[in-house]
Amino acid sequence: MYKVAINEHTLFNIEEREAKTIVNDQEVELDLSMISSSQAHILYQHKSYNIEVIDLNQQDKTCKIKVNGTIYETKAEDQFDQLLKQLGMDNLVSGKVAEIKAPMPGLVLKVLVEEHAEVKKGDNLLVLEAMKMENILKSTTDGIISKVAIKQGDKVEKNQILIQFK
Repeated sequence: MYKVAINEHTLFNIEEREAKTIVNDQEVELDLSMISSSQAHILYQHKSYNIEVIDLNQQDKTCKIKVNGTIYETKAEDQFDQLLKQLGMDNLVSGKVAEIKAPMPGLVLKVLVEEHAEVKKGDNLLVLEAMKMENILKSTTDGIISKVAIKQGDKVEKNQILIQFK
């Protein structure tokens, strides 16, 4: 069973049983025609719907779709996502990083980012000198920097928080 949220409010439980589509415990008959890999046409209860996928994020299981000109944001959870949520382990698979910590004690030679800056995974954040070597710490995620907790010339300890993300 899939749980699909639309615009973070409307929730649908969708499942396939014996080649039938069940939505919120009601059998639904759809006439679906795929136009392309990102466009479809659906007839449902004598009404026509043109659907286009605008943006798809498979990692987050989110999607922006346009239905007859109106854009909707959707988020889907499969049975495994629901199980992880029940066990309280849903945040472990999100891939989101809240902070960058010092991997070793050292001296901050240069801070390459500022607060409120948008960074992409792999962007350089700062240069840390440790054991007479310069180490460039890179972003492990896409995000916006909420706080830079260090400045050039600071001595840091292992696991000290250096940068926090929103």
